Amino acid sequence: MFLTVVIPTYNRKPILEKCLRALESQQFTPESGITGYEVVVVDDGSTDGTVDWLKSQPAEFPHLVLYTQDHQGPAAARNLGVERARGEIIIFIDSDLVVTECFLQAHAVGLREGAKRLGSEAVFTYGTVVNTCNFADPTSEPYKLTDFSAAYFATGNVAIARHWLIKAGLFDPQFQQYGWEDLELGVRLKQLGLKLIKCPQAVGYHWHPPFQLQDIPNLIEKEKQRGRMGVLFYQKHPTWEVRMMIQMTLLHRLLWGLLSLGGLVNEKTLAPLLQWLINRGNPQLALEIARVFLNWYNVKAVYAAYRNN
Repeated sequence: MFLTVVIPTYNRKPILEKCLRALESQQFTPESGITGYEVVVVDDGSTDGTVDWLKSQPAEFPHLVLYTQDHQGPAAARNLGVERARGEIIIFIDSDLVVTECFLQAHAVGLREGAKRLGSEAVFTYGTVVNTCNFADPTSEPYKLTDFSAAYFATGNVAIARHWLIKAGLFDPQFQQYGWEDLELGVRLKQLGLKLIKCPQAVGYHWHPPFQLQDIPNLIEKEKQRGRMGVLFYQKHPTWEVRMMIQMTLLHRLLWGLLSLGGLVNEKTLAPLLQWLINRGNPQLALEIARVFLNWYNVKAVYAAYRNN
């Protein structure tokens, strides 16, 4: 099988370098069934020199195929990658993911064995994503309880036959802001009867910089965008399951309203505690605490968007 790794990117040049180098270091045996692979990067209008740098590195990245578009969001970027792909199997990762040497083989074997076990080719594999702040050596991070994901289809680390994506209709380009475009496609794939095969051997290390107080305005904006895109998700699939996913229930309003004391626990009142934790070398714990008011911003954004539609 020939594989296409599709990577949308936007202003992530430093970590994209590590991502691409890891993909050039792949090792697989003839038994894997892999006949070759390409790495399709779709630049979504970066302004950090990503495109010029990629064009200047043909020898270092022989598997790279570069496409560019104006800034339209990851849904449109992934669609372009799938449409131009030569591979029969598409592997989606994000441009801040650094994979292990056996990553491609793990997905290929997982797809083949999963189809054999279930007696159907209507399967896709979902690998392990480990979150890390370690830029120097991201793959040294151990798996943590907070890395667990119950998502059905998330494009941080997933492999699927291209024809299933085409049949489902690809990603909806209406999702131009942050969040939900992959899970929405997942609903359509589930309706086609596709089964999720867990593939823990396909490990990717999702890098993000250590949490700092100055990140909070951007995180709040992301939660507001996620709320607006969540309502779009619900409009397309008005089910209780989607309401739970996007936090548009009375339970979520009560939970996050209570934990945030109706907004009294916020970025200003928690700033001293968060900074103290950061100073003591616990930025991840600080971020988890910040999620109390971040989730409250998300829930408020969901209901505001719903009222306005």
